[in-house]
Amino acid sequence: MEAITIENVRIFDGTGLTPPGSVHLHGDRIVAEAVPGARTADGGGGALLPGLIDTHVHVGRRAELAACARWGVTTALDMAAPDPGATLPLRHLDGVTDLFSAGFPAVAPDSGPIAALGYPGEIAVCGPGSAEAFVARRVRDGVDYLKILVEDPGLPGAKALAPETVAALVRAAHDHGLRVVAHATTLGAYRLAVEAAVDVVTHVPMNAAVTADLAAQVAVASPTLTMMRGVCTTIGSNPALGLAYDNARDSVRALDAAGVTIVAGSDANAESSAPFSPPHGESLHEELRLLVDADLSPAAALRAATSAAAEAFGLADRGVVAAGRRADLVLVDGDPTVEIEATTRIRQVWIGGQKIAVPSTNRKL
Repeated sequence: MEAITIENVRIFDGTGLTPPGSVHLHGDRIVAEAVPGARTADGGGGALLPGLIDTHVHVGRRAELAACARWGVTTALDMAAPDPGATLPLRHLDGVTDLFSAGFPAVAPDSGPIAALGYPGEIAVCGPGSAEAFVARRVRDGVDYLKILVEDPGLPGAKALAPETVAALVRAAHDHGLRVVAHATTLGAYRLAVEAAVDVVTHVPMNAAVTADLAAQVAVASPTLTMMRGVCTTIGSNPALGLAYDNARDSVRALDAAGVTIVAGSDANAESSAPFSPPHGESLHEELRLLVDADLSPAAALRAATSAAAEAFGLADRGVVAAGRRADLVLVDGDPTVEIEATTRIRQVWIGGQKIAVPSTNRKL
């Protein structure tokens, strides 16, 4: 196993940067002390961050993981795969971003993923009586968590799972030891997801801001502001539906004020039929910038992509720079706890102790 000592780095400790010091790697782990004979690397006084975690991506090719890696995204959580046969084998490969996946999501019959995004009809859950069988199939697939597409049944023309079906899916998933992530982009859907006791709500409403009373009931939120802004820009603010990016940003403010755990997710995808396609890797840095624009501190935004994300998804072996954790690290120039854009000034990335080539074009100096 290779041993490396990274010298002269300021470590992000969750609140700020430490004075210059050293971090020691042995194989795929961070260790407390230098290993005899370890190779040394000069960090040049840069900021050493835990590897970034993107809590919402869609991945179907190794090249997309490689793109994530080049941008310091060392862990990615796939939030629905139209072809799990292609996505699930991409998990936990050497030399690229470490991937986890939901496989097929649970959706209503004739809903958008089936009608427009190429998902097979088998992902439709016809009622609460079908929930256990659907979850059992996902368990057999070996998924890491369950994704549910929650829509507001009260909206005209909505193809939505009934509230009792959503609740049955959550109960079945929890019985099988799976976390549940719910897609919700309208206020009614958001409330339905929260009332069903999902573990994580991904996206935020675009038709109205989350209210203080609703925010107080949320456990973990992955706002995906990059996608929300992209959708509102692509389709335009719609007065009839009330869709506006300000609602999404104000929702994040309400969630943060309520003390909700906020985690960073970009919704990166390469789907031609998607309403917007944030690029893999790079878009997580834009997500951090948008979280700061929604009044999170830069340190809180960094936690959203490191320790908070790891804790929310039970990834106890990563998310902080500490002995015993995975050697997933990102070295950047500048101080991202003061200027969040510094996360893009990437000098070096390590995934599981392996050095990742970072093109100079990624370094936005």
